[in-house]
Amino acid sequence: MKKKKIIIIGAGVGGLATAIRLLSKGHDVTIYEKNSTIGGRVNVLQKQGFSFDLTASILLLPEEFKEVFRWANKNYKNYVTFKQVDPLYRIHHHEDAPLNLYSDITKCSQSLDSFSAADAKGYLRFLNDTYQKYTIANNHFLQKSYAHASEFFNFYSLINGLKLKPLSTSYSFISKYIRNKKLRDLLSFQSLLLGISPFEGPNIYTILPCVSQLYGLWYLEGGMYSYIKALEKLVNELGGIILLNSSVSEILLSNQTVIGIRTESTIEKADIVISNADFPYSIQHLIKDENARGKYTDEKLNKMKYSCSTFILYLGLNKKYPELGVHNLFMGDHFKESVEEAFTGYLPNDPVLYMYCPSCIDESVAPANMESLSITVRVPNLSFHRIKWDHKTIDTLRSQILNQISKIKGLGDIKEHIVFEDYLTPLDLFKRFNAYHGTAFGLSPTLTQSLYFRPSIKSPNVKNLYFVGSSVHPGAGISLVLLSSRLVAEEILKNI
Repeated sequence: MKKKKIIIIGAGVGGLATAIRLLSKGHDVTIYEKNSTIGGRVNVLQKQGFSFDLTASILLLPEEFKEVFRWANKNYKNYVTFKQVDPLYRIHHHEDAPLNLYSDITKCSQSLDSFSAADAKGYLRFLNDTYQKYTIANNHFLQKSYAHASEFFNFYSLINGLKLKPLSTSYSFISKYIRNKKLRDLLSFQSLLLGISPFEGPNIYTILPCVSQLYGLWYLEGGMYSYIKALEKLVNELGGIILLNSSVSEILLSNQTVIGIRTESTIEKADIVISNADFPYSIQHLIKDENARGKYTDEKLNKMKYSCSTFILYLGLNKKYPELGVHNLFMGDHFKESVEEAFTGYLPNDPVLYMYCPSCIDESVAPANMESLSITVRVPNLSFHRIKWDHKTIDTLRSQILNQISKIKGLGDIKEHIVFEDYLTPLDLFKRFNAYHGTAFGLSPTLTQSLYFRPSIKSPNVKNLYFVGSSVHPGAGISLVLLSSRLVAEEILKNI
């Protein structure tokens, strides 16, 4: 196999993982990153002794994280340390005692039994039925690249697709098994981890609470960014090059074939180019030849459906709060209304809060006897122009969040113990990471934007041009982006 010169645009998790796979096969790989740090949206905020994962914090399907190292014949234990999180989630409701959802199924059943024996049984039935859907989706759909139409349009795909019964929503599917609103809301919330509403999105995304329960949630010692640093270390060991502060302005083509890239200062030739920039941004800004864009015209991109965005408030607290687990949820009294507002262009009046507190199991992310706490709220993306992300909007949302948290038993004094704070808005995602409309999860994973109907990892119009990231198949979330990096690498190796 002839050694190829490969350029990757963007040092996000997908770009780094793809580089490792191709470097390990003997190819020459250079990554161009526009920012001064690697990681893309999987980044870190470090101030005053506190360390905050910038966005991603929930680690699902740890085997996908480990597989990158195995591909390169490396032992992941020499690069990262995994810890299992238990309870999986702690659910808070004003002054009520929290509900813990444990990884151990017996312990979990006992916890659910304490408020609803019928729902404890329903939950077990839900896991059984949803796991069957997960095995079908994983074996017959997620593991395929869909670089060729025949991979999707065949008899076996049709039969297996019908088995998934995808037409009902996640919330309606969960409601068949669970009567208690609090538990129903918790299971439905997890669709939001991919930026899609459980009241609109297909029920295939009920596999998220299922795999959380059956495979556990995990934490990387030092936070999620430790995984990025581990990938960087391996890229360097394999002889790859990462160029920071190196913005790419164009993917260069000749006769519908990639020949390199243009940066602000130079032209670099390449046999293969892989873009880890957000797919709509790559098409709209990096490919100047409209014929090479194929069906993805500006009009088409604007009409596609996009995920919601996120507002994150980072708090450094000079007090420990044993009431908090690693992953905490505050559902409020108006779950459905709060969720739908993020998809209809309004800020929530009674926001659903996801609170991430890694310092309760990792002393390295906060000073002694202090907490590092991030609070995330789903908000509309920037395509809804009625919201202006100015200080007034941010202060209003901050006050709502802190008022809600203060209602939780044991957290009533939280405002008095804030010694550091910062925030992230959709505007930050747009400006810093070229996220189209400032989305947090790229293209929405609707039925008509999933599998073969989602942008492909391989350009159908330009030879030797590939894409990796949350807006291409198989979708958003670090685990799926890592899977897309494997599919990209396999497709490239198959064609050279």
